[in-house]
Amino acid sequence: MEPSEQVDYISGGTRLFGIVGHPIAQVRSPEMITAELRRRGHDAILVPLHVLPDEFDHCLPQLMRLRNLGGLVFTIPYKLRACALADELGAQARVVGAINALAIGKDGRWRGDIFDGLGCVEAFRRRGIALAGKRVMVLGAGGAGSAIAVAMAFERPVSLRIFDVDIERARLLAESIAHANPGVPVAAGAPTIREIDVLVNASPVGMLDDARLPLPLTSLPRELIVFDAIVKPERTPLITLAEQFGCTTVYGREMMRGQIARIVDFFYAA
Repeated sequence: MEPSEQVDYISGGTRLFGIVGHPIAQVRSPEMITAELRRRGHDAILVPLHVLPDEFDHCLPQLMRLRNLGGLVFTIPYKLRACALADELGAQARVVGAINALAIGKDGRWRGDIFDGLGCVEAFRRRGIALAGKRVMVLGAGGAGSAIAVAMAFERPVSLRIFDVDIERARLLAESIAHANPGVPVAAGAPTIREIDVLVNASPVGMLDDARLPLPLTSLPRELIVFDAIVKPERTPLITLAEQFGCTTVYGREMMRGQIARIVDFFYAA
């Protein structure tokens, strides 16, 4: 049998979307968002775009001039930096100060918002894990960590603690969340699992071939709920350790599922 001379999922009329990051090999958005686009009947595809930090400011404005580009997704390390590309920011993005999706509207204006936090909360909801009344520790206050911390604060945990290697960034995020949610005790501080119910890793530690843990650990209490926002590998060093000690674990891929539908909605509603 002769091999097929063409594929049936891309043509000259296909709408283009992209995910921008450095590194980019770890992302699952091309497979997962493309599948959702095609499930909905859109002639569209999302592709990985590897942009180096020194070239971001020059490359992105040129890329956004493509006439068949409908939107972009941003991953590490560009969620904060990408805000400058938007003509308008959505409600979540205005609080977080970062975006992970940018879409062009029929009026030619680019609108940005962030869906990491909403996706994370949705992942917990689908597992039947309530965040209300829980003591939460979030590791990482970058784009994803900020969005997750903001979204979790709206779920009314009994306390929220934030750590980042950039101490000032963690402090400013804690202040912002406390202002928006005065009923939720929130503080920036050193990472810990003492008196914590939910441990969230929203840092890049453990990504790809990184064998490190995001905080020094040799054991975990069985009752701890552990979430790692990293998508690749699915079983990060933290998740592997948590499963060894019988903890309930929530995977980064589950957060991805929670936000994909919202991102595709956003692409076609902008």
